[in-house]
Amino acid sequence: MRLITTLCCVLLIAGCARSGDRQAPETVGQVDLQRYQGTWYELARLPMFFQRDCVRSQANYQLQDDGRVAVTNRCETKDGEWIQVQGEAFPQQAGQTDKLWVRFDNWFSNLFPGLTKGHYWILYLDDDYSVALVGSPDREYLWLLSREVEVAPATREKLLDEARQRGYDVSELIWRGKPESA
Repeated sequence: MRLITTLCCVLLIAGCARSGDRQAPETVGQVDLQRYQGTWYELARLPMFFQRDCVRSQANYQLQDDGRVAVTNRCETKDGEWIQVQGEAFPQQAGQTDKLWVRFDNWFSNLFPGLTKGHYWILYLDDDYSVALVGSPDREYLWLLSREVEVAPATREKLLDEARQRGYDVSELIWRGKPESA
């Protein structure tokens, strides 16, 4: 029994040490949040729990006077119901606009504000701010975003290549569903 317990502890410590060696993914550097604001459509995602029933999602960002960004996320479910949540994004470090915290307004985040912030790292952004790649530094979450509902195959491949270069597993992406009427 001691041997099994010791072996489990050694494996746990080795796993923790190995996970700490992995470098965080590269981000884009400064982002002009004035240009970034507006509506973004999700093309694909490595989803968070709250997106488990979503077939189509979009986000709207509105820059505020204090430098924070008002966030409205909308999701259409398989049943055709739209779910909406409000929140805010703000820099993780003052003046650094490519690594943001996002917090949504709900009872849990109001009760435990420090525990409910999520990483919103802008990993890739094209020059005209028409497509973006956003993820978490642990590589568990990833979103391929566009100003348009659909993009050209070459643009899609560019986003996938950028994600792969940053160490994300794109084989598990969930792609935007088609409307029932289409």
